[in-house]
Amino acid sequence: MCSASPSGAARRCERRRHRARSWSVVMTAAYDPVMARDPNIPDAFDVYTVVVLRRPSDAPELSDAELDDLQARHLAYRAELASRGRIVANGPFLAQSDPSYRGMSVFACDAAEAARMSDADPSVIAGRLAYDVMEWWVAAGSLAFPGASGPVGDRREHPAV
Repeated sequence: MCSASPSGAARRCERRRHRARSWSVVMTAAYDPVMARDPNIPDAFDVYTVVVLRRPSDAPELSDAELDDLQARHLAYRAELASRGRIVANGPFLAQSDPSYRGMSVFACDAAEAARMSDADPSVIAGRLAYDVMEWWVAAGSLAFPGASGPVGDRREHPAV
């Protein structure tokens, strides 16, 4: 039994009561799915298709003139995809820790269509670039593409929610 005096015994008793209250909160959270949900996981995500361009280890050696021509065709192709609204953000990497990573594009389509369009890139055809396609999940509403003619990405819930 706890007394009201400020003695050491009373302080220990108060600490026990506090621990008991804390433990009941922990036990409640363990059994309440709403309380157990990680608050760092957003309720909704916007899912974008991202293509990361990289230089393959077996890229063919080309002359400076051939490289200039290929780069011009690569940039023109990407610009044409952007003008059609298929790419909504696009650009090179600089000061990257792995120099084989060359650039990234955010596509306004699914992964299969982004791969099909990437296969047609002149630098990919020539073997100077390869690519990886992936979905990028970001908290809903955290990105905007003001140059896009319509919505970009899909709004989804996290599978664990």
